[in-house]
Amino acid sequence: MTTAAAALVAATARLRAAGVDDPARDARVLLAHAARIDAARVTLIAPEDLTPEIEDRYEHLISLRAVRVPVSHLVGERAFYGRRFKVSAEVLDPRPETETLVEAALSRPFARVLDLGTGSGCILVTLLAEVPQATGLGVDISEAACLQASANAHLHGVAARSDILLSDWFGAVKGRFDLIVSNPPYIAADEIASLSDEVRRYEPRLALTDDGDGLSAYRCIAVGAPAHLAPGGRVLVEIGWQQGAAVAALFRDAGFADVRVLRDLDGRDRVVAAG
Repeated sequence: MTTAAAALVAATARLRAAGVDDPARDARVLLAHAARIDAARVTLIAPEDLTPEIEDRYEHLISLRAVRVPVSHLVGERAFYGRRFKVSAEVLDPRPETETLVEAALSRPFARVLDLGTGSGCILVTLLAEVPQATGLGVDISEAACLQASANAHLHGVAARSDILLSDWFGAVKGRFDLIVSNPPYIAADEIASLSDEVRRYEPRLALTDDGDGLSAYRCIAVGAPAHLAPGGRVLVEIGWQQGAAVAALFRDAGFADVRVLRDLDGRDRVVAAG
C-alpha cells in the first residue's frame, strides 16, 4: 500500500522531471480526481493508504500528464469566470485571458448575442448566465464543438435561451444582434511550433490557427458583422497580444467608426471592440 502523501510526492517529482510547469498543483488536482474528492480534501487523506483502484487511476492520470496531456482533458472540465465548463480535445480550453472579453461585453446592456466560433460555449453561456434576460446564438464549424457548447448550455441552465448552430462564421446566421463576440483562431502558421506541447499536440488545430497569417477570421468578421448588427450594436473579438493595430485597422477599413483596443490584466492587448 502507498499513502496518498507518498503518491503525491512521487507524482510531483515525475511531472517536474517531465517539464510540467506547476507539477505540485497538477499532481494534487489529479489525485483528487482519481480519489473522486474535492481538491481541498487532499490534505485530509494524505496519511491514508490509497486503495489499489485509486492508485491505478492515479498512475494512469500521471502517465498521461507526463506526456503533456492537459489536466482539463484528464478531468474533463476547466474553470472560467467562476463556473466549471465541460471540455474535451475537440474544443479550445477556456482561458483566463478571455475573461477580458466577457468583462467588456458585460460593461453595456445587450438583449441578443452572437458568438462566432463558440467552441466549448464558455463565452456565450457565461454571458447568458450573467444576463438572465438575454438570448443568444452560438455557431461553430465543428459539429463536436456544437455538441460540447450545447452540453455546457444545459449544464448552466441557459439552454432555453440559446441556440447552437453548425455554421462557417456567418454562413447560416440570420437576423441581427446587439452584440457579436468571438475568440477566433488567431495564431499564425509560423507560430505553431513555438506553442507549448499541451496546446500544440492536444488542442484542436482548427481552433488555434487559420494556417495563414492569423488574421483571416478577423477579415471575415469585420466584413460580415455590419449586416448582422442591430443599430448601436458592437463587436468584441479576442486577439493575440501583438495583433491590436492590425485587427483594429481591419474593422476601421470595414466602416466601423468607434474602434478600440482593450488590454488584459497583464497589460497586453487582448480585445478589439468595434461599434
